[in-house]
Amino acid sequence: MSAPSATSPAIAVPRPGAVVALLKPITWFPPMWAYACGTVSVGAVGIDRLPYIIGGIILAGPLVCGGSQAINDWFDRHVDAINEPDRVIPSGRMPGRWGLYIALIWTALSLALGALLGTWVLVATVIGLILAWAYSMPPVRLKQNGWWGNGACGFAYESLPWMTAAAAALGALPPGPILAVALLYGLGAHGIMTINDFKAIEGDRQMGVRTLPVQLGARRAALVASLVMAVPQAIVVAILFALAMPWHAAAIAVLVLVQAVAMVRFVGNPLKYDVWFSAIGVGLYVTGMMIAAFALRAATLPTV
Repeated sequence: MSAPSATSPAIAVPRPGAVVALLKPITWFPPMWAYACGTVSVGAVGIDRLPYIIGGIILAGPLVCGGSQAINDWFDRHVDAINEPDRVIPSGRMPGRWGLYIALIWTALSLALGALLGTWVLVATVIGLILAWAYSMPPVRLKQNGWWGNGACGFAYESLPWMTAAAAALGALPPGPILAVALLYGLGAHGIMTINDFKAIEGDRQMGVRTLPVQLGARRAALVASLVMAVPQAIVVAILFALAMPWHAAAIAVLVLVQAVAMVRFVGNPLKYDVWFSAIGVGLYVTGMMIAAFALRAATLPTV
């Protein structure tokens, strides 16, 4: 067999660095943190469940979250070519249709690992992947509307990993209080996602992306975001008191009060204080998540 001609065109494949840039490891923290909370919330588990826990961490961060980033960048490639031409796809570092191929490969890998981790984990994986594709892919594109898009992100980034971790650790559907707290923190994350929308109001308005700041105006959207963050945390406090975990409940209540003070400043001038409030409010929010996880771990939980 003759050697390939020196003039034969090379097959364009992405470099490893381009693949990493597409998967955006920095975005993996929220679901991995939620997964850690879910693992903590179920209490001590046997050593036999350790591979399931480690596998779930990989599933939540590098696979499902990483895949969702690839999906988003592929379907946003035309807009990014105008607004962010240095991104990995419009810049040409991700050649041809490799952005789509990686999104599909990561989807398949996520489903395969989810199946290995058990029925409930697979169910959660399927839901997460459906949301990831629906968020970005036409004609659904949940991201076009802040109510639906931010809700999908909050559920996929906070609630679903927490539930998945608990299911992976237990090998069964988690108790009701764990499911309730996970859902509440996912709901509150809707407000966190809204905070991120203040930096691009004019661009979103021009591109027809109906974020809450575009729909409601900056101050009303800031008020909605603050309430959506605060109310679910207040309900978590009530749940922990009901579970006879008063110290954990009080600690989260203090965190919510500090957030409330910061919210007053944020609502007063959201365009000036959005980044400031994000740094303070989100840090306090995720701290409360872990406190709630330890409370659930210590409580005697009724089953669903």
